[in-house]
Amino acid sequence: MHDYLYELSLRARQAGRRRWLHTCILAFATTALAISGGAHADAPWPDKPVRIIVPFTAGGTTDVVARVLGAELGQLWHQSVVIDNRPGAGGAIGATLTAKAPPDGYTLLMASGSMFTVNPYLYRNLPYTLKDFDYITNVASGPMLVLVNNALPAHDLKALIALAKAQPKKLNFGSAGNGSQVHMAGEALADAAGIQITHVPYKGEALAYNDLLAGQVQLVVGNIAAASVFAKSGKARALAVTGPVRSPMMPDVPTAKEAGLPDYETTGWFALVTAVGTPKDVVDKIQRDTAMVLRNPAVREKLAGQGMTPVGNTPAELVKSIQDESGKWKAIVARRNLSIE
Repeated sequence: MHDYLYELSLRARQAGRRRWLHTCILAFATTALAISGGAHADAPWPDKPVRIIVPFTAGGTTDVVARVLGAELGQLWHQSVVIDNRPGAGGAIGATLTAKAPPDGYTLLMASGSMFTVNPYLYRNLPYTLKDFDYITNVASGPMLVLVNNALPAHDLKALIALAKAQPKKLNFGSAGNGSQVHMAGEALADAAGIQITHVPYKGEALAYNDLLAGQVQLVVGNIAAASVFAKSGKARALAVTGPVRSPMMPDVPTAKEAGLPDYETTGWFALVTAVGTPKDVVDKIQRDTAMVLRNPAVREKLAGQGMTPVGNTPAELVKSIQDESGKWKAIVARRNLSIE
């Protein structure tokens, strides 16, 4: 009996030691996981290069704004910020790529406003929806410029409108693509003036100017940053600015209201968005850092040189502005009977 009890005691002590060892291993593993998880949660973002997709060709205003911002964010983040031009379908190709990217903030889209305020009403089969994105901030906004070929016998806006009314659908206007801000600025001009002009879409704003100078199209209502270059060089003629006041870039060019078309006003803007589901802290960091960069006097000067005013608003404010502006463009698309497959 004594031997039996001794054996039981020995087994109990051995079992206790095993339980103690097991408990220690579990505690060590739990601590290691906690430390690992904490380190991951606290890891700095970004810890690898960030891509900004520009859904239009290089040289247009969307591209210029993206490069100004990307250079500054790259310095702030100590990471490369790569500009990736993916033109086509009024921005839909670049938007779709962004929507399908991992929702981690490493793929951003520099979108023109029309991609969210116009395209949902214009395209019958748009490959993306507004719900596919998390909205970060409006980066910059600026007026458009009514620009015509030098050979066109119209030296002011009233003369252009008279010429278009005398020759319905004979005047061609170029754009950065179907649904682009440049396209819709031209449609808004036609709507306000009651004229019929023919749209010629390109894969980017820069390509539209090439054909404007060559006389293939007679008119472009372009973002003022790009369009003013041709007006200042004398290669094309500026007739009006589409903003509420004259632009410091072109102080001698009247507003559309001053030129006799009071109901015509449109502003282009450019916003950062990313794939839906991106962690809120990442979205908020990108917004804060963008807003901080936009307060830099050197950046403001660069944007002013492009006719742009920095914005840097919150995601909620950006979403509200999209909602507010959408009604205007929905009505113009309907009145102009616009539709794209």
